[in-house]
Amino acid sequence: MDSGHKPVLLKEVIEYLDPQSNQNFIDCTFGGGGHSMEILRRVGDGGRVLGIDADGESLEKFKAKNSKVKIKDRLILINNNFRNLKSVYANNFSYPVDGILFDLGLSSMELMDETRGFGFLTDGPLDMRFSTKDQDLTASEVLNKYNLENLVRIFRDYGEVSYGQAKIVAEAVSQNRKKRPIETVADFLRIILTTLYPRAWERGEITLETRNFYRHRKRINHPATLFFQALRIEVNDELESLRAALGTTEEILGPKGKIVVISFHSLEDRIVKNFFRDEYRAGRLKILTKKPVVAGETERQENPRSRSAKLRAAEKMIK
Repeated sequence: MDSGHKPVLLKEVIEYLDPQSNQNFIDCTFGGGGHSMEILRRVGDGGRVLGIDADGESLEKFKAKNSKVKIKDRLILINNNFRNLKSVYANNFSYPVDGILFDLGLSSMELMDETRGFGFLTDGPLDMRFSTKDQDLTASEVLNKYNLENLVRIFRDYGEVSYGQAKIVAEAVSQNRKKRPIETVADFLRIILTTLYPRAWERGEITLETRNFYRHRKRINHPATLFFQALRIEVNDELESLRAALGTTEEILGPKGKIVVISFHSLEDRIVKNFFRDEYRAGRLKILTKKPVVAGETERQENPRSRSAKLRAAEKMIK
């Protein structure tokens, strides 16, 4: 089976979900299908997986690559946002659920798709919608139509950059869009770099193609990373979607059912941590991970996407 990408923390996901023969699971972020395919292998012919993904293109690519694989009715794929988990489950999966997985990271296919604008390694339109069919707001519209105050809020709250950086980049966006619309990845990347590194840009020490950045001789994340993250969260209302989905997991899970969540930045991780804590205090969940589980050195070297991944797991308590 061709999953299309390397699933992050696969060994750990399987360890905490512990899929057994004839059990059923929900993968709320199907993506390239890596986690789901391994779960299906372990549950055998009597088990099933409901795979949900807001990105319909991702699901179609998976189906095309795996058209000859004999899965029968064991894998049910639904194009929807996981914030609608309760209704998707009710309408498409009439089986008891033994575990629910959320992998909140973008797949490598999405990041490298030049038509989507999720990443800045390739140029293309600033779209960033998970679903181009069901969503209207694009990243370009956010940059061109939001007022200065809202841009600062987005960069600060969703990108977790300092107020100072959020403000000067927001001001630069406001000035640049007066001259011409900000429509492409390169347009926004240029604004970020010329605003945060004006002298280095003028001297030609950094360009749109520069990938490695350093501060005090230590390598740092690309300065555009958090600004692109902020735009993506705003466009897709990601944090509220996560809260909504987590809030319905307890009524969907069967007795001793597991929840596993892989997050990739502190905003997501904080929501998961607080949800697990509150559910534990209410006597509904048992927390299985005292601290978030992270990738080992070998996986971090082989799969750079795993470097920021944090896994938390919990089990539904029997009342």
